[in-house]
Amino acid sequence: MARIKPQALLQQSKRKKGPSRISAVTVIFYFLILALVGFFLFASYRHWSSRSRLQSEDHLSVSEGENTFVDSKKSELPGYAVLNTSKGSIIIELYKESAPEVVDEFIDLCQKGHFKGMLFHKVIKHYVIQAGDNQGSGATEDWNLRGKQHTITSMKHEAFMLGTSKGKHNNKGFDLFITTAPIPDLNEKIIVFGQVIKGEDVVQEIEEVDTDEHYKPKVSIGILDVTLKQKV
Repeated sequence: MARIKPQALLQQSKRKKGPSRISAVTVIFYFLILALVGFFLFASYRHWSSRSRLQSEDHLSVSEGENTFVDSKKSELPGYAVLNTSKGSIIIELYKESAPEVVDEFIDLCQKGHFKGMLFHKVIKHYVIQAGDNQGSGATEDWNLRGKQHTITSMKHEAFMLGTSKGKHNNKGFDLFITTAPIPDLNEKIIVFGQVIKGEDVVQEIEEVDTDEHYKPKVSIGILDVTLKQKV
């Protein structure tokens, strides 16, 4: 029996202990597994980051929606009133900021048709025309007498202002005054809540009608209806 040389045995032992080669199929298999795991992690990250972004946007949109709702409530209030009279239309800008409570009451009465058919029962030339529920003869005449004494020295307001009497309206009704000339110390007499911006000629036409000794028009002139508008 032939003897195997020690050098040959050593080489044979190294060949047995050496690492076996990994097949290409195994490499592809492990690569696919790693790719699937990476894709799953990336998809999970995209999902949760997108969900977090949408939640923050929803919260922001809700907050903005609430602010828009509040602002829209303010903007929804009519800013103008059109008094359609038997002589023509008078367009009035309402002072929503300076007299909010009176404007709210006026708008509410307009929506209820309160002023429909209401007459101008006092007409004082170069001073004021009056319509409304309070048809007493003392107040406007007193304005006229006291006002003319101080017209030159104390003019605080221009013509074509819309106002109503001070005091509780539920006691004497809601009356309307449109000035046709500057009235001294107007704030002591009425609450101004608007101004005529179109239809001054109609106001002047009403002002020129014939009246009796109590400043009551001899021919009836009234408000047909009132239309509220956001813009004109």
